[in-house]
Amino acid sequence: MKLTVFGAAGEVTGSAHLIEIGGHRVLFDCGLIQGSPKDEARNAEPFPFNPQSLDAVVLSHAHIDHSGRLPLLVKNGFRGKIYTQRASRDLCKIMLKDAAFLNERDVEWENRKRERKGLPLLEPLYSVEDAAATMRQFRAIDYDGEVDIVRGLRIRLRDAGHILGSAIVEIWLSEQGVEKKLVFSGDLGQKNMPILRDPSIVTEADLVLLESTYGDREHRSDVDTLEEIRLAIKAAADAGGNLLIPSFAVGRAQDILYLFGKHYDEWELDRWEIFLDSPMAIEATRVYMEHDDLYDAEARELWKQHKAESLLPNFHWSHTAKQSMKLNNVRSGMIVIAGSGMCTGGRIRHHLKHNLWRRNTHIIFPGFQAQGTPGRAIVDGADFIQLWGETVRVEATVHTINGLSAHADRHGLAEWYGHFEGRPPVLLVHGEATAQEAFAEHLRQTAQAPVKIARLGEVIDLTQVLRW
Repeated sequence: MKLTVFGAAGEVTGSAHLIEIGGHRVLFDCGLIQGSPKDEARNAEPFPFNPQSLDAVVLSHAHIDHSGRLPLLVKNGFRGKIYTQRASRDLCKIMLKDAAFLNERDVEWENRKRERKGLPLLEPLYSVEDAAATMRQFRAIDYDGEVDIVRGLRIRLRDAGHILGSAIVEIWLSEQGVEKKLVFSGDLGQKNMPILRDPSIVTEADLVLLESTYGDREHRSDVDTLEEIRLAIKAAADAGGNLLIPSFAVGRAQDILYLFGKHYDEWELDRWEIFLDSPMAIEATRVYMEHDDLYDAEARELWKQHKAESLLPNFHWSHTAKQSMKLNNVRSGMIVIAGSGMCTGGRIRHHLKHNLWRRNTHIIFPGFQAQGTPGRAIVDGADFIQLWGETVRVEATVHTINGLSAHADRHGLAEWYGHFEGRPPVLLVHGEATAQEAFAEHLRQTAQAPVKIARLGEVIDLTQVLRW
């Protein structure tokens, strides 16, 4: 009975944790590594375990840094079931196909250059067909019901309040008279976030695998965050240019649209034309619409109103590349919500190319920007960024709205952990080193918690009493 950390150790992407029990092997998450080209090149390295030896995968949620290597796992021989919440399954159908398409396209472009230079051609990480094959292995389950995955390993998914379908995973283990309970937080959301219910409370565990993305900071209050967004929109309107919002296609884009509808009059949004310029975000929004039973009470009420009347009369879906390119000619009065959230790909990069160098452009970053990404460079004050080999000057005004993050902050993470009885040991995952070190010390000081920061490849013997 052991746990091995194979991802999201000292970084916020590439989530993967393996539990072995009674001759069975179950992987929890299989995420894509994101960030710099050097970081992303690691995705092509062989798995540190044999995919064919896995009995099952349990997926906490659909975000690509948790799900994005599943098709590669299947491509390399994994034939077991992939268990996840039903909304996560529906979102993965969109996200994995999109990830495969982008990978195939990028490799095709690169191979054109390599062929002209006489260099060896590259293979895509996985194909659209691999993504489709992967979806056939998904098994959708609901929150709160217990499911036997393999002999001696049982799980229950609880609402994590991070994105639609996101889950905290309770894991019961039993082998040769030894019984343990692990709790994997997945990515924890904040309280009082748009659309979603608050994260579920869990009170019992022998070990907690806890994310720590924002372990070294606290978000602004709900009131301050909404005022920050209002002022950013007003400043953009007063400047007379366009407002760009690089957004994660799943979760953040839907949150923003919800808030725009709720605060339409207060934020004077009638002065703008609003575009959702992301095919994946459009499809994800439709999945959100189909799972309104997972909303909180306020969102359900607003959704009923939306069915009766439009909450955003100046809203436009931008489906095609042609529709997106037309936006490049608009000089003012346009809000564009487009992926990717960290500006590593997608249509937002085209909008940055046409707007980033304009002083009357404003940009709202509503989510975390990982080290090595163009989004992080802009937030950190870079004077120039590179787009398709071209140097683009950064003159736009930048607004960072961390209070809208889908991740709980230091206070939220500590409060969630505080509900556990007996202060079980904590293994910190999914966070950059500085955030993890600060949060580990915070938990030790405020909760007297035994805390350890996960190391890549670390093996933990779960049959022992965990002391650290």
